Amino acid sequence: MDLAPEALMGPLLMLLGFVGLGWIAAQRLKIDPRPIATLLVYLIVPLTIFRALMEGRPSIDYLALTLAMFLLVSLMALGVRRLTQARFGPQEGALLAFSSGTGNTGYFGLPVALILLPPEGVTLYLFCMLGINVYEFTVGFYLSARGHFSVRQSLIKMARLPLLYAFLFALLLNALGVTLPDALMESLDVFPATYTLLGMMIIGMTLSQVTLSAWDSRFIATCVGLRYLLWPLVMLAAVLLLQQVTPLAPELGMALLLLGVVPMASNVVVVAMELGIQPQKGALAVLVTTLLAPLLIPFYLSLMLRVTGLG
Repeated sequence: MDLAPEALMGPLLMLLGFVGLGWIAAQRLKIDPRPIATLLVYLIVPLTIFRALMEGRPSIDYLALTLAMFLLVSLMALGVRRLTQARFGPQEGALLAFSSGTGNTGYFGLPVALILLPPEGVTLYLFCMLGINVYEFTVGFYLSARGHFSVRQSLIKMARLPLLYAFLFALLLNALGVTLPDALMESLDVFPATYTLLGMMIIGMTLSQVTLSAWDSRFIATCVGLRYLLWPLVMLAAVLLLQQVTPLAPELGMALLLLGVVPMASNVVVVAMELGIQPQKGALAVLVTTLLAPLLIPFYLSLMLRVTGLG
């Protein structure tokens, strides 16, 4: 299977368009991105995840994928935190640790998944993505907070996040067989689009405040390395290992490989903004990895699909 760079231009242009809207909003309307980051963290993201779980009706097998991905990315982030804390400042190290466990699996990866994967593969991709989302606002948020707060303060901040409670509440309702009214589910349909729009606009708003002093070549190079070296290798190794120990569905293998090649997550900027840890550096790194995506993703996917025999 070969994915031409042209196939990525639609998602890329959409994302960059939203970034541009955010830049204009901050420049011309003087909009402060910090309240928007708070709105995303405490309202829009939890309701988006809640809706996805209520709509998807997760099975044990699907939730096992979510749990496995959550554990994998949490271990990656903890490992990167240990390796980078002595080489970077506490805030930069915390931001690197957070970013190493996540990627732009939703805003960028999902449109590509719809092109690349069959329907069953898209479902598998979504439940893997859900594990990454849960990481972002649990372990990832804690690691980020540790760049600026004590252990106790970080745990308190993490405990106040509603995403985990929304996740558990949705699982409880599914376990009890509760079906929400159609009118309520339809009213929740607005949140995924809002999540995408505001999540990318906040990058543009942050970039509007960037000065030359925010450019950190070592930090950005490390972010690019984590996203386009570490992640592809980890996902490739995971697929090869699974192929050796169990019959691996090709759809799942392709979903895992795609997770390994998406750009940095825009939630890096959202969390950095909420916690006050170098959001400008985060925004620059996200922009660089997003611009590299059309060049690197087709190359990586073609190579990885050949190595795993899934192409």
